[in-house]
Amino acid sequence: MLIAPSILSADFGNLSRDVNAICEAGCDLVHVDVMDGHFVPNLTIGPVVVSAVAKVATKPLDIHLMVENNSFFVDLFTPFNPKYISFHIEEEKHPHRLIQKIRGLEISPAVVLNPHTPPEAIEYLIEDLDMVLLMSVNPGFGGQKFISSVVEKAKKLKALIEKKNPNCLIQVDGGVNDSNIQELKDAGVDVVVAGSFVFNHPDGYKKAIESIK
Repeated sequence: MLIAPSILSADFGNLSRDVNAICEAGCDLVHVDVMDGHFVPNLTIGPVVVSAVAKVATKPLDIHLMVENNSFFVDLFTPFNPKYISFHIEEEKHPHRLIQKIRGLEISPAVVLNPHTPPEAIEYLIEDLDMVLLMSVNPGFGGQKFISSVVEKAKKLKALIEKKNPNCLIQVDGGVNDSNIQELKDAGVDVVVAGSFVFNHPDGYKKAIESIK
C-alpha cells in the first residue's frame, strides 16, 4: 500500500516543514489538491505554492486537479515534474486527448471518479491510464467521513483493470484511516490519500503512516 498524505491538511504557515516531515516519515507520494472554486466550492493552491512544495519534497508529487479547464492547469503544473496528474472525468469533454497530452509531457495520467460516478464511465479509458482515483468523500474539503460504498466500487474497478490494464493502479481519497485500510486493501486498492489522519495524528506523522502500512 502506497501512502500519499494530502497537504490540504498541513499547516500552511509551516508548509515547508510539514512537507519535509511527511517525506522523512515514510510517505510514498505528496498529494497536492488543486481546487479552482468553480468545479468544487473551495479554492486552494496555485503554482507559486506548489513550486515551493516541489523544492522541499523528496518524494514525487501527485497532483489532483479539481478544476474547470483541465488542460490549462496541466500546463501550469507540468514544470514541477509531478509523478501523476489526475483530472475529474465529470469535467473533461475530451479525456483521451488530455490523457495523451499528459503522457506526452512524461507524466503519468490519472482519472478521478466522484462518489456517484460508476467505474463503467471509464471502461474505454483504462487501457490508457496509469492510475484511477476513487473519491470516497465529495471533493472540495478535507476531514469528511468515508463513504463506505467506495469499497464495492473499488472491487468492480479492479475487475475492469485486470481485464484491460493490470498495471493501472487504484487510488482512494477521503476519510482513509487505520480502521478502513484493510478493507480497501482487500478490495484491490494500491494507493491511499490520507490527509487529516496523518497530519492530525496524536503520535506524529511517522506513527500515522506506519499504522496504515
